[in-house]
Amino acid sequence: MAKIQTIHGREIFDSRADTTLEVEVTLDDGSIGRASIPSGASTGTLEAYKLTDIKQCLENLDILAKNLIGQEASNQEKIDLLMINSDGTPNKENLGGNVILAISLATCIASANSAKKPLYRYISEISKANLASFVMPTPMFNIINGGKHADSNLPFQEFMVIPMGQKTFREKLEIGAKIYHQLKNDLKKMNLSVSVGDEGGFAPKLNSNDEALELIVNSIQNAGFKPLEDVAIGIDAAASSIPDLNAVTYPDKPIDYFSKLIEKYPIILLEDPLGEDDWNGWIELNQKVGSKIKLVGDDLFTTNPARIKLGIEKKAANSIIIKPDQIGTLTEAFQTVQLAKGADFNVIVSHRSGETESTFIADLAVGIGANFLKSGAPARGERVAKYNQIMRIEESL
Repeated sequence: MAKIQTIHGREIFDSRADTTLEVEVTLDDGSIGRASIPSGASTGTLEAYKLTDIKQCLENLDILAKNLIGQEASNQEKIDLLMINSDGTPNKENLGGNVILAISLATCIASANSAKKPLYRYISEISKANLASFVMPTPMFNIINGGKHADSNLPFQEFMVIPMGQKTFREKLEIGAKIYHQLKNDLKKMNLSVSVGDEGGFAPKLNSNDEALELIVNSIQNAGFKPLEDVAIGIDAAASSIPDLNAVTYPDKPIDYFSKLIEKYPIILLEDPLGEDDWNGWIELNQKVGSKIKLVGDDLFTTNPARIKLGIEKKAANSIIIKPDQIGTLTEAFQTVQLAKGADFNVIVSHRSGETESTFIADLAVGIGANFLKSGAPARGERVAKYNQIMRIEESL
């Protein structure tokens, strides 16, 4: 079994030209794991603390390394617990959740390389996913960006297309790309901007969320597909980032507004339609639409085992976003996934708006048996890298 020999960190840049941390873990058999940490624009208040001072990140990395060098890299849970205990705070604010996660992920990758196993297979083993076979997640393409992801006037953050019924991931990716190109052509004909937001989706100046949905439905049809049969729509409202949700949904109350949207458009997924602390609202909305759509908690759960336990008890949702950087270690992310799956939640592995070229979440999605992978539009290298990795895995299987 290989042991951790060195831990080295460096400053790199993410897709928004912001600095972030990259870490390399080298084992005593020569195996290397490299991981980099993304960042979100709209973040839940309960997310693990992100330390933005890279100099301080590197100093904290050295503090953690003292306890980790010489440890068995394959014991992911022990590695992560050592770091959690070294930090000693609930949200990892002493040493930084991003610093801890970078080591956690890099150790996992190094150990997979040492075991000479594909990363997704190694993740499946250490996460105790117990998969009978590997199934590729369905991609969710954010093709119109709003909210904090774009300089547009749309209050909702993401308008996504979700391929349905196709057999292979490659087919689904090709459909996403075809609709993306169709939407670009449709926007040009309307003399609307085809510049893109943080996640690669277009960011035109539109009059309303409804106009964005109408545009997407038209583009699905113009591309030769049937709404709800071949392709459906998903929305990430990112409600916690909207100053006044009631003003956006006026004259309807938010719950009534979203119920009407579902009836009017081919929507099968709503992410963060309500604020992260509006438990009563979530419960009511789940009772009203949970049997029809996937009601997804992101800021509501922040990949936190305690929060998903509460959500399950309250029956507040039926689906969850998994972002390892929200919780700060791979072990805690695995715990959250296990709890969600135990309650028959849909599991959606997601990127962040400020991304790196890392493809770790693609292997994570396959390894834990996630239902969906959310990695933005089928455009921009840091987004497509994840989709391309899934195609490589699919080909190998």
